[in-house]
Amino acid sequence: MENFIPHARIERLLDRRADSGRVREILQKSRRLERLGLEEAAELMAVEDPQLLQEIFEAARDVKDSIYGSRLVLFAPLYISNLCRNDCAYCAFRVSNRAVKRRALTMDEIRAETEYLLRTGQKRVLLVSGEAYPRNGLDYVLDAIATVYSARDGKNAIRRLNVNIAPLDVEDFRRLKEAQIGTYQIFQETYHEPTYRELHTMGPKADYLYRLYAIDRAFAGGLDDVGVGILFGLYDYRYEVLALLSHIEHLEAVFGMGPHTISVPRLEPAEGAPLASRPPHPVSDADFKKVIAVLRLAVPYTGIILSTRETPEMRRAAFDLGVSQISAGSRTNPGGYSDEGACEQFSLGDHRSLDEVVRDICEHGYLPSFCTSCYRLGRVGLDFMEYAKPGDIREKCLPNALFTFEEYLIDYASEETRAVGRALMERKLAEVPESIRLEVNRTLARIRAGERDLFM
Repeated sequence: MENFIPHARIERLLDRRADSGRVREILQKSRRLERLGLEEAAELMAVEDPQLLQEIFEAARDVKDSIYGSRLVLFAPLYISNLCRNDCAYCAFRVSNRAVKRRALTMDEIRAETEYLLRTGQKRVLLVSGEAYPRNGLDYVLDAIATVYSARDGKNAIRRLNVNIAPLDVEDFRRLKEAQIGTYQIFQETYHEPTYRELHTMGPKADYLYRLYAIDRAFAGGLDDVGVGILFGLYDYRYEVLALLSHIEHLEAVFGMGPHTISVPRLEPAEGAPLASRPPHPVSDADFKKVIAVLRLAVPYTGIILSTRETPEMRRAAFDLGVSQISAGSRTNPGGYSDEGACEQFSLGDHRSLDEVVRDICEHGYLPSFCTSCYRLGRVGLDFMEYAKPGDIREKCLPNALFTFEEYLIDYASEETRAVGRALMERKLAEVPESIRLEVNRTLARIRAGERDLFM
């Protein structure tokens, strides 16, 4: 295996200075929903002028609206274990952290955690585990997946389960696909190889190349949807963005498609990991907004995920910059939903409940969505990209988001959120194309009559 991240090329691109005329040409290309090259992304990353930055932000908002409309997909992480063999300098779960109470949930505890999430109205879950398991390796994870899918709260069940676990070999990725997961998610953390090796000193994660090729093996194992990400704060954010885009270019060249999602967490304090409180390369709020906007413009058809690491204020700002998925009501420790649980992996910036987040989204004119229709109908991988790249996925997203939001308003919303949500629903129904409006209204009537899990 070779490191396909073009280190020298990226270093040269970091010396670029932004040219306003060239930047505006690139923004016009982005508004046509065309993929940007590395040099074009570097040109945008070099912008410091406030007026030009505002033009980048406006273009990102327009591109996001063209593809996804005003919807925001909601999910919650479900941590099943903090057992780990790695010694990542920034993580509370690091094997050398003796202050951490180690815990791997039993299947009964996993079911209890899932039922808690279901009682709040969640329908999408990201299963997360430290990179060690209490028994039989992947079998523990597969049992956990089956347990999550089997949990119920009345008519409500988890409809899409994404997975963030240690990289696997091709055969184990095939087993993961058979478990009917949604997206397999893994972060390189930092693409800068010297920094990576300095921060990962023990355990299987110390192998930079094995982790770098994890998505290749996932595709080879038959998985359709994958998610990538960077932990911003470990190295120069400009380098990381260009390296991430290089990774995507590699995947598109080899497999004909890139990731389904990109996650953009920033380093936050973590118990027993002093580095996390003193990021080597901190990313300011202003620079973080630029990162999100440039990623939206560079890969317009890829989902961007923002976690509850960020404050409510930053999350609201990110809605306008291209974020399409957010977590809500999150806990980052095993057992954290149904009891106090063990040590958190990192500190949270947004402690609000799902209902509070949903209401806030509505008040800012965005449509909360728990939609899983693409996954259920096989619109994944290359099929999804065929809808997403020209912007056609929006016509699928709007009605399906309305269906899942109607379920939430009926079954789980507080009175205050229900009132705000109803007003939003009326406005969004007016945006439904005339050609499908009758079908959408009929489906909503079926949901109000008691049917669930309807999609188109």
